[in-house]
Amino acid sequence: MTLCLPTQPAEHVERALCVLAHPDDVDFGSAGTVATWTAARTEVVYCIVTDGDAGGFDETPREEMPLLRQEEQRAAAKVLGVSDVRFLGYPDGRVEPTLDLRRDISRVIRQVRPQRVLTSSPERFWDRIGASHPDHMIVGESTLRAVYPDARNPFAFPELLADEGLEAWTVSEVWLGASPRADHAVDVTDVADRKFAALRAHVTQVSHQPPGQLEEFVTAWMRQTAQTHGLSEGRLAEAFHVVHTA
Repeated sequence: MTLCLPTQPAEHVERALCVLAHPDDVDFGSAGTVATWTAARTEVVYCIVTDGDAGGFDETPREEMPLLRQEEQRAAAKVLGVSDVRFLGYPDGRVEPTLDLRRDISRVIRQVRPQRVLTSSPERFWDRIGASHPDHMIVGESTLRAVYPDARNPFAFPELLADEGLEAWTVSEVWLGASPRADHAVDVTDVADRKFAALRAHVTQVSHQPPGQLEEFVTAWMRQTAQTHGLSEGRLAEAFHVVHTA
């Protein structure tokens, strides 16, 4: 028997989970897309893997940075209609592909029970090397391993079921950001202002830039993405590699 997987993403899902390495990752790469999902009444949850302690551009004491970045991410999420933001607390810049990380992501998947998971591509994006931070690629790979096979296998990390009552859950599709093989673009032109508002909430990460530079840079980036994927002139887009897993 031949298994026929879908060729296009689902038009609508009830729940989506975004698993990213750092506070602000979801907003730089996917805030416009998230805004379209919440507008369509999809419940979106964020799972941020690191504490963001290696971020910032000033003399803020390192011990204060994780709390600041959590507050910034919650504020950015609120702009987009996301109220559930979870932090795993791994050290920023030192994420490794461990079984503990797979278990922790699997736990969140089983808790949230999303039909769709958004994460970063585990493949290096040679055209834009900054998108391929080692933490990004490791979180992407670990999330894919959590999606398949861990979260759906009741015998993987049996303590999640035995001790926490978290039953296995199968994710139908995974959206990979910053992928060298992106095959699906989301037109975010009409929600770009919300994306910029979310980005500006990350004060420790963007306040060092001259006024307007952030918007100019991100707009050019989204305009090029739209052109690459055949959208009309003047449109803005975010792009993903969509993987069907169910």
